[in-house]
Amino acid sequence: MTPDWPAYPTGTGRAFFKMKQKNVLRNAYFKNYRQKMMMITAMLILICLTAGISLSHGSMEIGFRAVWSMLWQICTEGYTDEDPRQTIIMVLRLPRVVMGALAGFGLGVAGAVFQGVLRNPLASPTTLGVSAAAGLGAALALIFNIGFAGKNFLVVGNAFVFSMIPAMVIFSIARFRQATPEMMILSGIGMFYIFGAVTSILEFLAAQDALKAMVVWLMGSLGRAKWGEIMITAIVLGISTPLVIWRSWDLNLMSLGDDAAKSLGTNPDRSRLILMAIASLITATVICFTGMIGFIGLVSPHICRMFIGADNRMLVPVSGVFGAAFLIASDLVSRTIISPVIIPVGIITSCVGGPLFLYLIMTKKKQYW
Repeated sequence: MTPDWPAYPTGTGRAFFKMKQKNVLRNAYFKNYRQKMMMITAMLILICLTAGISLSHGSMEIGFRAVWSMLWQICTEGYTDEDPRQTIIMVLRLPRVVMGALAGFGLGVAGAVFQGVLRNPLASPTTLGVSAAAGLGAALALIFNIGFAGKNFLVVGNAFVFSMIPAMVIFSIARFRQATPEMMILSGIGMFYIFGAVTSILEFLAAQDALKAMVVWLMGSLGRAKWGEIMITAIVLGISTPLVIWRSWDLNLMSLGDDAAKSLGTNPDRSRLILMAIASLITATVICFTGMIGFIGLVSPHICRMFIGADNRMLVPVSGVFGAAFLIASDLVSRTIISPVIIPVGIITSCVGGPLFLYLIMTKKKQYW
């Protein structure tokens, strides 16, 4: 936001002019800061509302207030399986909601990091080939029953290992070929098409049952969430997110260009590798447990940037909070729109998010990227 500068004084009054400059800057900063805090508060309220509605809705209806009262009771007195309502919430509904919050947060943070590191508005886990590689790994497990892990973790293990391949290729290109951000994202797009082509061949050759399971996995779902997987995702996010926020000032400097970042004391090559590794780890962890949930990593940073600006110190966590709210709300829609049939949540995120994003772009007049 550009403040309205007063006219420069002539003759005396320079001290008064400097004081007025400080007041203008201070007011502009706190106005922007309040706007950021209001958006974070609105997102947290939306998360609580949608989570409560999602927990209350199902084959057994439980009131909105009763849900929160029951959660408080579980936290203070412990969980008991004698109450069927507690069993329904703890076993069936709460894992889905918690995984939705963690997955949405992780994808939003990863998308903001990819776009900041590569200085490209199209950078996301999808355009860098991470999602397509995870899909190929899952397809190999579902169709040929081969992979890197045991039976219970065959699909998850394959998806995780394959999703790290694009990141390793991009690291290698950046390390040994001195690749520019443009070369790195073009390499990701190339791998997206390579993995997608191989996956399409497997789909063409797959048996009917395997093809159905593969299509459902590729569309993304929160229905497979278990508490053990939630714990792993929470640990990865709990370690990775503070590291990203700690490095967010480097993202701001890299947005000025590598030469400018070096002149200001940052090593852009090292920071780019570290941040890319962290974002790839977050994306791989989320995708291997939920399947391919697109759109959130691409759009969440853009929408948040329209409202709070491009300062990555705030943009990264706010994009995560927005992604969490957006995915929980999308999962609620997927469960209720044609109940009892549950639509894969990846379809809802694209159907809802696409028009919303186009509307914001067309109505937002100023340049935000």
